[in-house]
Amino acid sequence: MTSLQFLWYIPNQAQPGHRGDDVVTGHNSLETLSGQARALEEHGWSGALIGAGWGRPDTFTVATALAARTTTFQPLIAIRPGYWRPANFASAAATLDHLTGGRVLVNIVSGKDDLAAYGDSEGDQAHRYARTKEFMRIVRKLWTEENVTYRGEHFSVTGSTVAPRTVVRGERRHPRLYFGGASEAAEKVAATEADVQLFWGEPLADTAERIERLRRLSDELGREHPPLEFGLRVTTLVRDTTEQAWADAEAKVEKMAAGAISRDPNHFAAVGQRRLLDLAARGEVLDDNLYTAPGRFGGGGAGTTWLVGSAEDVAKSLRAYQALGITHFVLSDTPYLPEIRRQGDQLLPLLR
Repeated sequence: MTSLQFLWYIPNQAQPGHRGDDVVTGHNSLETLSGQARALEEHGWSGALIGAGWGRPDTFTVATALAARTTTFQPLIAIRPGYWRPANFASAAATLDHLTGGRVLVNIVSGKDDLAAYGDSEGDQAHRYARTKEFMRIVRKLWTEENVTYRGEHFSVTGSTVAPRTVVRGERRHPRLYFGGASEAAEKVAATEADVQLFWGEPLADTAERIERLRRLSDELGREHPPLEFGLRVTTLVRDTTEQAWADAEAKVEKMAAGAISRDPNHFAAVGQRRLLDLAARGEVLDDNLYTAPGRFGGGGAGTTWLVGSAEDVAKSLRAYQALGITHFVLSDTPYLPEIRRQGDQLLPLLR
């Protein structure tokens, strides 16, 4: 039985005020970010997702710095094939895994980005996911085998052995490979190559349907790894009472409607993002407390839909996702640091 994993989100952004976060001096300084990582340790979280994208601080560098200033914090490091080559990445991640005693988690991202800025070519969706599949396959081989030779359409390695090796502990052979994506091409990669498929905050019925489809695909495509696990990346707006939570959620959306937040055009193009935006047509609140209004006013990615309510309300909703098979939760709300404490102290004890 997979144990539950509760992660947060650390905003490594060039500009302050991400998703309505407090605008502070040194918002992306080592002191500020490591303060968040240490707060996560102190308030019951396993670690945090650190996002990737050109024009932002380099994710792997931030993760390494935060790991060096913490003792249990697990960075879920978002990385892109194309920005990294598989052998370079496998070596860097194995080294950090070795230095941290096995704390590294990896999120493989294949969505659009400013690829030309770092010398990559966009390629169509089929090309992008075929390349991602090769990348994941080679990285896993380099972490678990020696003298790896692989000839692919996109990447090749010859007689390659990574040193030092990743930390092996119990059933853990290497860092978990998290993966997102809702297109048909993405789901085929997840079903065969990923360890954890991450979903955004869709209604329970939609999530159940996707889990069932991915399990079926795993069987049809001949998955060679342990069974695929599932995760939920969603905004959780928690307050002391249900009424206060909804008042604050509606006030935040009013600010968004006034133009405080702009949408990332790359997010808008993704299949998974379009699925989230389409939810608003089905109602402003779905299931018990999945709030779709943020997506109408610029909320993107995990900020498109929010689970809103008291700690008890939100815990009930998260347990319903758990009942479907979700075992990895990546939660967040702004301002990030106070919410690390609030949700760590009020929400996590109801889920563990």
